[in-house]
Amino acid sequence: MKTISEYMTVSPHAIGQEQTLSKAAEVMEEHGVRHLPVLHGGRLVGMLSDRDVGLIGALPDVDPKKLVVEEAMSGVPYTVAPDASLAEVANAMADHKYGSAVIMDGTKVVGVFTTVDACRALADCVK
Repeated sequence: MKTISEYMTVSPHAIGQEQTLSKAAEVMEEHGVRHLPVLHGGRLVGMLSDRDVGLIGALPDVDPKKLVVEEAMSGVPYTVAPDASLAEVANAMADHKYGSAVIMDGTKVVGVFTTVDACRALADCVK
């Protein structure tokens, strides 16, 4: 059985919920990522995607330099353990239209599995 830990992005970049949307956009651009786990006091409290940043940032009267991540994030990210089955996670992501899964070892974020990672897994499985 293939596990999610074989395909996840290890040690993902994260952002604090009190950071600004413009800071989140900078982190995403600098590191070439589309998803940031959102932390508060070291605990996972949400997920922010580039789509969230783009949609919220484009609203009239919204200043991305003043709006904080907490106001734009998805509050209940999909989480799984590192030993979760790749098939189970991929099926859950497809069924619920999740763009990512946060990989947790207890209370610690150890990875992120995105649709890009899923495409890599698919390519590996059909070789």
